[in-house]
Amino acid sequence: MLLFKKNPFGHYLILKKWLIRYMGIMTHRRYRGFNSLKIEGSEIIKNLPSKNVLFVSNHQTYFADVVAMLHVFNASLHGRVDSIKNIGYIWHPKLNIYYVAAKETMKSGLLPRLLSYAGSISIERTWREKDKAIKRKVRFSDVSNIGKALDDGWVISFPQGTTKPFNPIRKGTAHIIKKYKPIVIPIVIDGFRRSFDKKGIMIKKRDILQTMQIKPELEIDYEKDTIENIIKKIEYAIEQHQSFLKVIPLEELKAEEKLNKSRHW
Repeated sequence: MLLFKKNPFGHYLILKKWLIRYMGIMTHRRYRGFNSLKIEGSEIIKNLPSKNVLFVSNHQTYFADVVAMLHVFNASLHGRVDSIKNIGYIWHPKLNIYYVAAKETMKSGLLPRLLSYAGSISIERTWREKDKAIKRKVRFSDVSNIGKALDDGWVISFPQGTTKPFNPIRKGTAHIIKKYKPIVIPIVIDGFRRSFDKKGIMIKKRDILQTMQIKPELEIDYEKDTIENIIKKIEYAIEQHQSFLKVIPLEELKAEEKLNKSRHW
C-alpha cells in the first residue's frame, strides 16, 4: 500500500509524490514561461530501464538543474517529446529518481531540506567544505548509498562537484561506474547560470533560452576501461574538456593540468 510504502532510504513514497507534485507545479513556469527550455534527445529517456541508470551532467546551479531534469524525465515518460508542455505529467511522477548533492548544501535551509526528501543522496565533499579546501577520506557509506539508489532506480550526478565550468571530473564518479556498471547517459545544459542565482532559487533574468541536450548512452567497457579513460569520456560527453574552450591561456592550461594530476574522490 503506497500510503505506508518507503524507498530504500526510509522516505515515505506518498510524501515524496506530493512533494514532487507541488514542486513541479511551483517551478514549471521557470522553464516554460519566464524562460524557455529547449530540449533535445528526450526520446532516449523513455527507452531506458527502470533502474541502474546514471545521468552525468555539467552543473550550473545548485537546484534549478535537478528540478529541470525531473520535469524533462517525467514529461518524456508520459509521452512528451522534447517538451514539458501540459504539466499533467507531474501528477504521476517517477518516484525512484535520485540526485547526488553535497550534504553541506542540503542542510543549508528549510527549502534544501525539503528538496532533499524529493530524492537527494547527500554526500560529504572530500575536497571542499564551507568554501575552504580540505582533504578528507571517502566515506564508504556515501558510495554504498549511491549504489543503493542505482539498484532502486535512476541517479543524477554532477561529476565535477561544482557549478564552475571546466573543472576536472572527480575520480569518484568513474569508480562508481566501474563498481556498479550502470548505463551512463550524458546531459549537457546551458542557460541556467544566466537565468537563476547560484542556488537556482531566485530568477535573475527572464526570457533566457535554456538548453538541455540528452545524449545517447556512453560506451564504456567496465572491465577494460581505466579510471582515467572513463574520466576523459565523461569530460568530452558533457562538453567540459578544455578543447571546448575557444581560447585558453597557457598559464590556465598548466594550472588545470596540475589540478588534474591531484584529482581525488
